[in-house]
Amino acid sequence: MSIRDTGFKNGLGTFTVRPLDPLNDAGLLHRWVTDPKAAFWMMQDAKPEDVEREYMKIAADEHHHACLGLHDGEPAFLMEWYDPAHRELVGLYEPEPGDVGMHFLVAPTDTPLHGFTRSVITAVLAHLFDDPATRRVVVEPDVSNKAVHALNEAVGFVPVREIDKPEKRALLSFCTREQFVAATGVGA
Repeated sequence: MSIRDTGFKNGLGTFTVRPLDPLNDAGLLHRWVTDPKAAFWMMQDAKPEDVEREYMKIAADEHHHACLGLHDGEPAFLMEWYDPAHRELVGLYEPEPGDVGMHFLVAPTDTPLHGFTRSVITAVLAHLFDDPATRRVVVEPDVSNKAVHALNEAVGFVPVREIDKPEKRALLSFCTREQFVAATGVGA
């Protein structure tokens, strides 16, 4: 999947992505991933150089990618996608052609906008499904992250089963292009 700036627009503004620059974006990402609201990102104790090193590793990986998400041109979220046949879920389920794994993180804010996180995940999925090769998006959030389970279901994800990853017990869920369109109307 290439990084195309397709954009997604709704009543909250325009959501776009750009390639992540691990060297220049590490400071910003460090603030985001160590914020108490990012506990499920599992980088609470990371130092800036740890964040830079992690995203340099992702930038060099042909099976894992990261983008910085922008809301009306300003950094607002992190988007990662990966090939589940090679990363994250190897041996935990049988990947199908066109499966793409996904993570996203919304930047912490003191002035939240109602519906913003749902707009972000919608923009992320719209971006992933813009690639005709993407048939299904796969997520594996922590089983205790009830807020993200509800959010995932609102945009078309269907929970399949719990799985044990080295770092957590996760809820494996899938969203096809058709489920995404039916839940959001985006791409219809």
